[in-house]
Amino acid sequence: MTRVAAVDCGTNSVRLLIADIDPGEGGGRLTDVERRMEIVRLGEGVDETGRLSPAALERTFTAMRGYAELIERHGGGAGYGPIKTRVVATSATRDAANRADFVSGVVDIFGVVPEVVSGDEEAELSFLGATRELAELRPARPYLVVDIGGGSTEFVLGSSAAGASRSIDIGCVRMTERHLKDDPPSPEQISNAVADIDAALAAVRERVPVDEARTLVGLAGSVTTVAGIALDLPEYDASRIHLSRITATQVHEVTRRLLHATRAERAGIGVMHPGRVDVIGAGALILDRIMREYGFGAVVVSEHDILDGIAWSLL
Repeated sequence: MTRVAAVDCGTNSVRLLIADIDPGEGGGRLTDVERRMEIVRLGEGVDETGRLSPAALERTFTAMRGYAELIERHGGGAGYGPIKTRVVATSATRDAANRADFVSGVVDIFGVVPEVVSGDEEAELSFLGATRELAELRPARPYLVVDIGGGSTEFVLGSSAAGASRSIDIGCVRMTERHLKDDPPSPEQISNAVADIDAALAAVRERVPVDEARTLVGLAGSVTTVAGIALDLPEYDASRIHLSRITATQVHEVTRRLLHATRAERAGIGVMHPGRVDVIGAGALILDRIMREYGFGAVVVSEHDILDGIAWSLL
């Protein structure tokens, strides 16, 4: 048994997974010890300024200090060696001119150097985390795994392992800051966002043969929140959302509802995390355009993603 700690620092959130991994038969088993998420909006303003703001860095470091305490508390129990820790940073940090400030802060907190991974590496980790347990559902292969983040969206096609992949700079925070500025956004703003997203999806086709995919697997908070709304859940329930199947019609209706709602109306939705209220319309729109442009009738929603992939990579 190996105890590991995985930290995923994205554009919108920073997340922690402390888990025990048993490398036994059937590909092994991962058991959660702690799974935490904080909305810190590290990438706030990066699309415009190219820099991580002091306020965003401090929000992120505050959350990380709490995570470091949890890692210390759970590390090295009976039957375990020293806890293995890996910190991965993605889109916002890749794009920031002052990412050295982020790196030095993380080293001070965790004692490890964060890995600012490429879009391709991010896609591979997302694929690993999302598909490890899909065999139970027996979905048709190959899968197109789509991880909709705050600053970027990763696409990876594969069956038992990651294959062709591409990362594109469309995400729920980036599209909101760039286009969806009114409350609710105007038809022109939505149209401009659609044009931006569709152009990026066309670029994905140049590297990833998306038409070969038989199952669309959707990851991350925008997708799971859309699923929770589509399932009409009174509050967020990861156990009901995980491995649910949401149709394209449901996704389109939820997207329409979110884009026409005011901030107050979105905040009143039972499954909505307060940190997603202002960006969920853009996240839903990205998922909706993916399904429309690539012809998917449904999406399988996974609560396991790059965070789980980081944990598995430590085995």
